[in-house]
Amino acid sequence: MARRTSIYVEGFGHKNPIPAASRVGNILMSGIVFGLDPATGKPADTLDEQCRLMFGHIRAIMQAAGGSTDDIVKLTVWLADRSQREPVNREWLAMFPDPATRPARQAMAGDLDGGKLVQCDFVAVMD
Repeated sequence: MARRTSIYVEGFGHKNPIPAASRVGNILMSGIVFGLDPATGKPADTLDEQCRLMFGHIRAIMQAAGGSTDDIVKLTVWLADRSQREPVNREWLAMFPDPATRPARQAMAGDLDGGKLVQCDFVAVMD
């Protein structure tokens, strides 16, 4: 049995030959997750839509890995315009409504490419 397990998700992938996430033991680390529109293979047009898709991909990655978003301990978000956090916060609150159980989060400005307005990565600890 392999020590490391690569996690792939239907409808979300990278152009390079890398998985959406990698799990070793009970630790899962994602690659970059962004608002990829599965219908076009490109980032969605608006920040709102990119955030909705990005958080949907997070859910799908966690499910494919055998966990849930409750297992996420840290999320790092890069925004093309750091002042535009409202769409991120809206999806964040939908995913993590209980302030007593939210993971840590860091948001920062990023020089994003290919039409991306937001992207993230995350770390999860699973049973």
